[in-house]
Amino acid sequence: MATSLPFPFPLLPLLLLLSTITTTSSSSSSSSPKVCVVGSGIGGASASHFLKQYTCTTTTTSPGAAAAAAAPCVDDIRVFERRDVAGGRTATVSVAGDEFEAGASIIHPRNLHAARFAALLGLSHRPDDDGDDSWLGIWDGSSFVFKTLAPPPPSSGSLYWKLHELLNSLLVFRRYGLSLLRMDRFVKKMLERFMLFYNGFESRPVFETVEEMLKWTDLYGLTQRTLEEELVDAGLNSRTISELVTVITRVNYGQSVSISGLAGAVSLAGSESGLWAVKGGNRLLATGLIKHANATLHLHEEIISISDAEGYYVLKSAQGNEYNCDVTVIATPLDELNITFDPVVSLPPRKLQHTYTTFVRGLLNPKYFGLKSALEIPDLVGTLELSDIPFSSLSVLKKYSEGDATYKLFSRAPLDDGLLDQIFSTRTETVRINWPAYPHYKAPEVFAPIILDGKHLYYINSFESAASAIEASAVAAENVARLIISRLSKLSSNAADVKLFVSEEAEALHKEL
Repeated sequence: MATSLPFPFPLLPLLLLLSTITTTSSSSSSSSPKVCVVGSGIGGASASHFLKQYTCTTTTTSPGAAAAAAAPCVDDIRVFERRDVAGGRTATVSVAGDEFEAGASIIHPRNLHAARFAALLGLSHRPDDDGDDSWLGIWDGSSFVFKTLAPPPPSSGSLYWKLHELLNSLLVFRRYGLSLLRMDRFVKKMLERFMLFYNGFESRPVFETVEEMLKWTDLYGLTQRTLEEELVDAGLNSRTISELVTVITRVNYGQSVSISGLAGAVSLAGSESGLWAVKGGNRLLATGLIKHANATLHLHEEIISISDAEGYYVLKSAQGNEYNCDVTVIATPLDELNITFDPVVSLPPRKLQHTYTTFVRGLLNPKYFGLKSALEIPDLVGTLELSDIPFSSLSVLKKYSEGDATYKLFSRAPLDDGLLDQIFSTRTETVRINWPAYPHYKAPEVFAPIILDGKHLYYINSFESAASAIEASAVAAENVARLIISRLSKLSSNAADVKLFVSEEAEALHKEL
């Protein structure tokens, strides 16, 4: 599904003509454009990778070889990061000598870009062990309204484990019924549409707006209605939505089922099986891609202004440095940054949802949960959408003994020491992180432009108003890279006509599929 779709035979001469035209154009371009990328997260790293791959790969079998041939090799890329480490919202934290994911922590098995990046960089997969959801409890602030069975002892035989899994499935089905199947169908339908973003170049246009991207995949409608509305129409009952779905959206996006439908569907996909992460930390994807693209990484270099100097951009940093760039890519949310643009760019208002992540090594207080023993507390405590519950979720990351473990809490507000001392009977180590993690989703979503000035100032994170995830950033970055290449190509009008004709034919093919 990620391979190129063949054209019917009559289009082959046109492709050959396009290849000839673009190759001629490429030979006349001698200098490499200077591309500046603001943000070293997965979006900026992916954009750097795709720009280099699609323009500097000489083999004709590489994706987009014909389109990239018209643009010069992009081998002068600078990536600017305001912090002292690359990776953006992929980061790790050390607790009790162990490293845990502090930001984006899971990757879906159908996230093809992330899987290819890991393979390219020689990074190993590890199963998602960021909390064990096999023992789930749903808490209403005073008691558990639902719990699955506690896991059997590790020494139990495989037959016992299979029986335990079967009994848990029956418990979940007894409470939520056919809504589970309908939820699964809803997520699978979204994933099938999302997979179109991996189609070959011949059948996938270059998009200039997020709306075009979403309408082409028939996902746009999901951004205009709430998740709750979509799930009601899909036939889910109210208990499933108010309990199970709510727990998932609070864990993955720190928000309720009132979020927009596409973000909600992506959140639900994040609860499926087969999830994985990069051994050593997901941030290795970003740092590895930047290095593989041979991009120059400027750490602790906060860009504070971007000015159009008629033909190039001048980037100024808080450290007093200036950089001239032919192309500038914004690969970080602009919502809370103080970057001055000259001329001013127009963006629709958008708020970021802050997730306060608290890591604690210690032991939970069973009395806080209305229980007699800490051994009765599930490994993953999900919560309902009630104002008096101070955290969104609580999970066990690693158990050292019956009285000692590392936990991870998500909340919408900081958890002070007084509250933590109520939740935990003992605490030996506490680490707090405040993430401006993702947009605060609210249907109908309005999207910022991808091209901010009609020239060569691009914004990857405009796509994040649809959904926020490692793979969503990679998909948006790949499209921006293709968009840059297509606009740098400067094809003749005849070549442009051929390109348009091929694109229309490809779109027709796609509709037939």
